[in-house]
Amino acid sequence: MSLHVILGAKGNIGNAISQELFSKGIPVRQVSRNPKKVNENDQLAQADLLNAQKVAQAVKGAEVVYLCAGITYSAKIWERDWPVIMRNTLDACISEKCRFIFFDNMYALDPNQVGHLTEETPMNPQSRKGKVRKQILEMLWKEVGEKRLQAMVVRAGDFYGPEAKNSFLHELVINRVKAGKNPQWTYAGDKRHAFTYIPDAGKATAFLAQQESAWNQTWNLPTDPSYPSAQEVTQMLNDRLGKNTKLSVMPGFLVWLLGWFIPPLKEVRELKYQTAEDYRLDSSKLEKAFGIKPTPFAEGLESCL
Repeated sequence: MSLHVILGAKGNIGNAISQELFSKGIPVRQVSRNPKKVNENDQLAQADLLNAQKVAQAVKGAEVVYLCAGITYSAKIWERDWPVIMRNTLDACISEKCRFIFFDNMYALDPNQVGHLTEETPMNPQSRKGKVRKQILEMLWKEVGEKRLQAMVVRAGDFYGPEAKNSFLHELVINRVKAGKNPQWTYAGDKRHAFTYIPDAGKATAFLAQQESAWNQTWNLPTDPSYPSAQEVTQMLNDRLGKNTKLSVMPGFLVWLLGWFIPPLKEVRELKYQTAEDYRLDSSKLEKAFGIKPTPFAEGLESCL
């Protein structure tokens, strides 16, 4: 049975992919600085992804390698570390003749098209973090173009799902409403927003890894096209929990001011367009090709409660 390796294990998506692979009888190796088993039969490998030798050792014997790493949310650190991580992963996969799946986000795409993002949306980043993503994607597609590697890029909207970690929606809205506190959002509470259900993302990524026709392409993962606003999510939660919370929206000047004291807020300022405008991720390519549909948002939200 082929071995699948998760680089940057322990995160939302790595765990979801691991569970789906295990359910299909595919052995999984978890790789991180402090790896832990997701499934009872998982292999473990300790590795710093900035260390080329460690990454090469970690992918030995693999058929498919998934890069699901999350690093410190800082443009400076992204500029320093992401090109190294991508180079190490590409070299290891090429050497071992592994197929490679990169779990990407929307940052590299043209912000002027945030209202309808498809697999054909061009890369035209205006932010520092977006320019880093473009740089490493170009590294990947260069290797594919030179036929040194078979690869795939998968993308999702903002995550949500049971026990989600580091989720914007969970931290600012779901958990606060559950605690009886007013939820929070940035820039605009009435704009449409793409939310991807974590179990959907894991299942679809594991499925695509096993489809010959899916390789050397980009795929948007299943995302419900209802695109609820933060205000609508708040009302849905109030209705389900019998609460009467009110969404508190942080205006631009306050995000700017607090960013001097709260590092994460300083980092989101360059990505203002993702909450100040309608943000829609179109996953119809996946549905048309393989019939994979997203979990309705209301159903996914219920699972978070």
